[in-house]
Amino acid sequence: MDEKNNRSSMEQRRMAKERKERIERRRRAKKKAMMRRMAILIGLIVLVLGCIVGVTVSIVSKNRARKAEEKAQKEAEIVAEEAEFAKKKDLVAQADAMAAGYDYDGAIALLQGVEGYDNEPDMIEAIARYAAAKSTLVEVDPDKVTHVFYHSLVVDPTKGFVGENANGFNAWMTTLDEFNKITQEMYDNGYVLIRLRDLVTQTTDADGTVHFTENKLMLPADKKPYVLSVDDLSYYHSYEGHGVASKLIVDENGLPKCEYIEDDGSVSVGDYDVVPAMNTFLEAHPDGAYKGARGMIALTGYNGVFGYRTDVAYRDHTNLTADQQAWLDANPDFNWDTDVAEATKVAEAIKATGWEFASHTWGHLRVGSTDLATLQTDTDKWFNTVSPIVGPVDTIIFAHGEDLGSWRDYDSTNEKYNYFKSKGFNLYCNVDSSQYWIQIRDGYVRQGRRNLDGYLMYKSMTKDDNLEDLFHVEDVFDSVNRPTPVTLE
Repeated sequence: MDEKNNRSSMEQRRMAKERKERIERRRRAKKKAMMRRMAILIGLIVLVLGCIVGVTVSIVSKNRARKAEEKAQKEAEIVAEEAEFAKKKDLVAQADAMAAGYDYDGAIALLQGVEGYDNEPDMIEAIARYAAAKSTLVEVDPDKVTHVFYHSLVVDPTKGFVGENANGFNAWMTTLDEFNKITQEMYDNGYVLIRLRDLVTQTTDADGTVHFTENKLMLPADKKPYVLSVDDLSYYHSYEGHGVASKLIVDENGLPKCEYIEDDGSVSVGDYDVVPAMNTFLEAHPDGAYKGARGMIALTGYNGVFGYRTDVAYRDHTNLTADQQAWLDANPDFNWDTDVAEATKVAEAIKATGWEFASHTWGHLRVGSTDLATLQTDTDKWFNTVSPIVGPVDTIIFAHGEDLGSWRDYDSTNEKYNYFKSKGFNLYCNVDSSQYWIQIRDGYVRQGRRNLDGYLMYKSMTKDDNLEDLFHVEDVFDSVNRPTPVTLE
């Protein structure tokens, strides 16, 4: 019995143990299951949080990118608007500059060519100003247009009017200081520089025949037009040592300037002659020139042009004068091709600023008293040595002022006129020193010129003031450095 009870008790304990173990296993299994569910839940939570974070980061990044893009776009729009504003402002400035030079039609056309100009208050106002100014213009009488001219300017009068050639320099030259005073006084007196060809309308037939008629040139009523020319812009050997520039060059800005040799041998660059000095003045005073007009430059060829020894005599060492040989001896490294190339660059720079070129004959000949055969040879030399540098010309400015004929019209009986006309010359200029004289004919234009030099200024002060219409001579004439009386001897 006791043994049976013991077995029963053991069995109960075993069963209780097994039940306990089963309960523990189930508990552990539930715990594991719960932990797995918890892990899964945590994983899901992490995943969800990661997604949320990712989406949030993505949204934030996209928002930032969008805002950056919007900012960049707005900045680009501002830059574009500023550029457009600057462009329109620049166009108005260009138009104002054109209008300052009396090109009102061109100024109006420039602004009206801008899309939407009629919605731009500044442009509308500017166009109205130009139209109003244009309505006040009056027609120029071409018979009352004066033509003045200079030779190269004397920079240092203490050198120009002493020693060899002093009398000639004193009579025919103007100092740089005198030129600047004349230019300012003429501007103050209402003078406006025009081109000779502004006075005419030129047409050409199919066979090349040229015709001229008077042009309707319009300027403000208080303005007086004048034509300008410069003779002998070659810096001859005879100019050396007389306080004149040595040559024309092209500076770093592409502008024509002069070199001047100082007393110590150093070289200065500046406005030491008519071309750069007038350019600088008109840059500051655009209303001093009609549509950007400049003057005409009359060139010989026997000593080259612009201070460059471009005549073939220097290349071939033939038919050299004493001063040409002396110059070559003093410049053993001279290269003719280089001088021609440099002179051509100078010519292009001069033309780019508005100047025109003319023949002055190759050898500075008096066309009235020189026989036709000699003139033909001389003209061939000019076209062979000067024209390749300066380009085509249709103007001849007579050396010494001596004309092909009298004041009467040129006609077919004048062999020299027929010859020059056949060579393409249509504009002819002499020297008569009168206030104005012009002929506008079907086949040519001829104008007289006034020499604004020491001789005419002195004569104007002491005899008849024939320059009073231009400037007050006593305020200009260099009475300190110029020997007087000034004569032509």
